[in-house]
Order: sequence, then C-alpha cells, then structure tokens
Amino acid sequence: MAANSGRLTVITGPSGVGKGTLVKQLLERHPNIWLSVSATTRAPREGEMEGQSYFFHSREQFDQLVKSGGLLEWAEFAGNSYGTPRQPVEEHLRYGSPVLLEIELEGARQVRRSFANGFQIFLAPPSFEELERRIRGRGTDAEEAIQRRLQRAELELQAKEEFDAVVMNDSLERALAELEELMGLA
Repeated sequence: MAANSGRLTVITGPSGVGKGTLVKQLLERHPNIWLSVSATTRAPREGEMEGQSYFFHSREQFDQLVKSGGLLEWAEFAGNSYGTPRQPVEEHLRYGSPVLLEIELEGARQVRRSFANGFQIFLAPPSFEELERRIRGRGTDAEEAIQRRLQRAELELQAKEEFDAVVMNDSLERALAELEELMGLA
C-alpha cells in the first residue's frame, strides 16, 4: 500500500511499551502522516494550542459530538472527557493522508466498531518483566501507581490477539521498521 493511500492506523499497547517514542520517530521519518488530535473537556494547560494539542470543548459541545456520532471513540478520565473527532480523521483520509491514532485499548475497541476499515496494531513488550523495568525506570510514579499500571498492562496484553498485527518493541529500529512496513511506508 502506498504511503499516500489514506489509511487509518490505530496503535495501542500497555503503558511503558514505547508507543510515544515510536510514534514520534514515525512522524519524524514520515511527515506526511497525520497524527489525530483528540478533543477534550479539560481546560488548556500552559503552552497547549487549540487544534494542535487538543480540540478544547465545553461539556455540552463534547456531549453533542457523542450524541451525533462525531467521535470515533471517547472515554472519561479524572472527570474530563477525551475522544477522537471523526471529521478531521475523515478529511485527512479523503485527501490521501495516512492517519495515525495512538490510543488506549478501550478506545481501539471503539474505533474497531465505529471505523471498521482501520488497521489496528498492538505494541507488545518483549516480556512483562521488561515492561515493569521500563515503567519503574521512568521514575515518575509512586509504587501504588506502578502497581495499577502493571495490573492494567496484564489485562491489556491478553487482548493483543484482537488486533490486525502485533509488533514487539524489543528494539526501537526493528519495531519502527515493522511499523513502517505494516503501514505501507517502507
């Protein structure tokens, strides 16, 4: 599949697997990829820009998007709603851009139902022990938060067979090359 084919690719995987790092590398190597911008009901943080960081909506606007089918997926976290607006995704696909969504497992499941012809990739760690090492290595979470992430990761790893492809992130370059091939960018 050519790089300008306009296909939606969803990437998911447990916390600590390296989604952000791989997506950043993909975007640097393939600037024609459009990374979907989420909508949220939370207030902008310093330095965040409308349409680049997020699409910032009131609760009423967001609820209207949900009711009208204007989101490919959505969820609520810490009292705020987050979701993937359908319209900009469809616009970029119409113009032939490859579109990438980096989302959580439940969001990927929703996209599978709302946009069935998307291609879904699950990023897996080489082992659960390596995933734990990466999460602990961040040094940003308290032990309780680490344990929650690890419990969630165990459940998420069980879902990998639901996906069109599984990419093991054991080596950044190898995983990146496999993603490029699966996305038709190689």
